Amino acid sequence: MLPSSRNRAVTLLAFIIAGALAALPAQSPKRITILYDAFGARAQQLEMDWGFAALIEYRGRRVLFDTGNNPRIFEHNVERLGVDLRHLDAVIISHRHGDHTSGLNYLLQVNPAIKIYTPVEGAFFDGAIPLAFFARDAALPAEMKYFGGHDPVSVVSGTPWEKAHFEAIAKTTEILPGFFVITTKSAKPGTNEMNEISLAVRTGQGLAVIVGCSHPGVEKVLENAASLDSRLYTVTGGFHLVQTPRPEIERVASVLHDELKVQRVAPGHCTSEAGFAAFMDRFGEQFDRAGLGAVIPLP
Repeated sequence: MLPSSRNRAVTLLAFIIAGALAALPAQSPKRITILYDAFGARAQQLEMDWGFAALIEYRGRRVLFDTGNNPRIFEHNVERLGVDLRHLDAVIISHRHGDHTSGLNYLLQVNPAIKIYTPVEGAFFDGAIPLAFFARDAALPAEMKYFGGHDPVSVVSGTPWEKAHFEAIAKTTEILPGFFVITTKSAKPGTNEMNEISLAVRTGQGLAVIVGCSHPGVEKVLENAASLDSRLYTVTGGFHLVQTPRPEIERVASVLHDELKVQRVAPGHCTSEAGFAAFMDRFGEQFDRAGLGAVIPLP
């Protein structure tokens, strides 16, 4: 082959290889991005507030977990971080508290059709109020009787998001391939019997668990997750250790490290500063700094 012919052949081959590489899909992100919190290294570029929201991207799927405490702040942080809420596969609201739900007002403006998974809670649904609530007492005058003494056809509890597409999660459910929503009921004072849902994402090194506030106890949430896979790669979010004595915080850290064998932790939101310090001490290099704007890689 003449040199010029050889050069043309090499050039043609290079174009073919380049075209083939361009046709391959770009590697999809594998990460958790914290969109809402009250601390963090990038907080000066964003706006801090008490609350929590995170975007989970894994194997081509995008799931929003919680929406923070203020729709304006949520919108600001989402835009500054370049997050497009119009393209989501699902939304998860961990529990009914306003510091996790208020950003729904902004989300529903930009993506009104998105499916939103919630715990079984009256705050999210037009749930029927039992007629037994209106049991009659014949001794009362008419003006003291509910509905004038006549049984209503039905009475439903209102919701501030009446047009949202909510789906209640009452048991562990796989909402997308490898994405599981798990539900845990609180037995702690102040939130007794409150349902809270968490997300567990199956990775090659075990489950990545995302929690909102962990009102039932982060160790209880992780015990439920371990029924899917005993390998717990990481847990990210609020561990609800505010106003908790240091010995109890250290007990929880030891349970996660020694008994549940959690490989990494990335606590945020309501974990408390004492909680951050205790988990940093206990997990060392396996502690990932979360906080507003942080990006936590997944395997």
